[in-house]
Amino acid sequence: MNSVNSAILDASTGWAILAGFSLLWVALGWYWGRNAGQLDEYVLAGRRVGLALGTATAMATWVTSNTTMAAPQLAFQIGVWGMLGYSLGSIGLLLFAPLATRIRSLMPNGYTSGDFVRIRYGNTAWRVFLAISLFYSLGWLVSMGMAGGILIHALTGIPYHYGMTVILAICVGYTLLGGFRAVIGTDFIQALLILVGLVVIAFLAIGKVGFSSIHSAVLAERPELLNLLMPAAIMFLFNNLLFGIGEVFHSNVWWSRAFSFREGVGFKAYTLAGLLWAPIPIVAGFVALAVPALNINIPAADMVGPMVAADLLGVTGAVLVLIMVFAALSSSLDSLLAATSILIVEDIYRRHFKPHASAEQMRRAAARIIVGLGVLTWILCAPRLTTLAELLYFTGAFVASTIWPIAAGLFWRRTNPAAAVAGMVLGSAAGLYSYFAIGFYVAALVGAAVSMVCVLLGTWLAPRAFDWAQLREDHPLHMDTQS
Repeated sequence: MNSVNSAILDASTGWAILAGFSLLWVALGWYWGRNAGQLDEYVLAGRRVGLALGTATAMATWVTSNTTMAAPQLAFQIGVWGMLGYSLGSIGLLLFAPLATRIRSLMPNGYTSGDFVRIRYGNTAWRVFLAISLFYSLGWLVSMGMAGGILIHALTGIPYHYGMTVILAICVGYTLLGGFRAVIGTDFIQALLILVGLVVIAFLAIGKVGFSSIHSAVLAERPELLNLLMPAAIMFLFNNLLFGIGEVFHSNVWWSRAFSFREGVGFKAYTLAGLLWAPIPIVAGFVALAVPALNINIPAADMVGPMVAADLLGVTGAVLVLIMVFAALSSSLDSLLAATSILIVEDIYRRHFKPHASAEQMRRAAARIIVGLGVLTWILCAPRLTTLAELLYFTGAFVASTIWPIAAGLFWRRTNPAAAVAGMVLGSAAGLYSYFAIGFYVAALVGAAVSMVCVLLGTWLAPRAFDWAQLREDHPLHMDTQS
């Protein structure tokens, strides 16, 4: 893409917006992090997050670069089911609502999803789960870093590597300063920016082009996008449903929120977040269907969202899109940096290498890991070897295999640990094979199906009793922070 000829905003405007957000987020990170000296305050906001902030952080975190950029890409590639199917990601949040309540009651002193798998299923399942979770987290980080570079380049002409570097540096900076308190606070502001931006863009786009013009142009030039019986699109619909559930159920991003919410908040917060999030991919994906009517040349499918919005709305629209998606990127990157850092600190650093580490040592390690994750993400983003959707759904081959081990382990006392291991390993392998042999739109579907068979069959043949009280272990980190 030639940034000089096709960018809607000039580079100086883009840099001004980036500088403004950089100063705002870093200042807020410092402000909210002033009292986050203790480990619980730094990584879980003191376990006292209320309903308003809880809903906002869950909704804003789920509005990722993948929502605002991959949803238009999928609508551009497979049509109506692309954006409607992506909206089914809300089911993951809605189904996690009762799990959040269960997690908070079973593990009042817990820190990570790894804590649960280790106690519930043993060390083998724990290490398999950690490999899947860390691989997914890194893939999600890379997809958002890529999206930042793509977005900024498409709208302002600022080179991809500069834009990607800025978004990563900003998020690392304020997450490092403020920890989870900064994440929660900025997420509230970012959620408001996202919702307002989407409503304005949708209203202006429909008013300028109109449903009838968009429908006529798509019907004439790309009628397959309106075909509700397209096999690949139907498979994607169910695949994305399971992928979204797998993402939420296993990821420490969502478990850390369950631990951080006040008692009784989790169910309401996740339910409201799921309902608020559901229409966002539909609105974001709708703009891609305007491509035939606008006769825009799209050089890469994952650039369709910002390019169409900028063409429709001009300079004002480009500024609005840049602000909105910048907020979406930040709200997800900061959450993932914070949640992945405590997962690594608790489940790898302390459990494997330094079992007697103090809470203060753990806090310092978490800060160092946030920086390390930012650097590693930058290195992996630099080559830009694939598109956002391809990268995103590659991880779906793995995360869907965790749905049944997590859900069954939380609610069924007799779930067999060996069956849980088999479900994660064989489900991941089957999903990965399907990704390459059939397509990205079936990887999570196959992985979840194989995992389900393993967990149900293994538990039916050899049920293993479990004492729920074991999950209430006296966590040394928690005791250290209370002393």
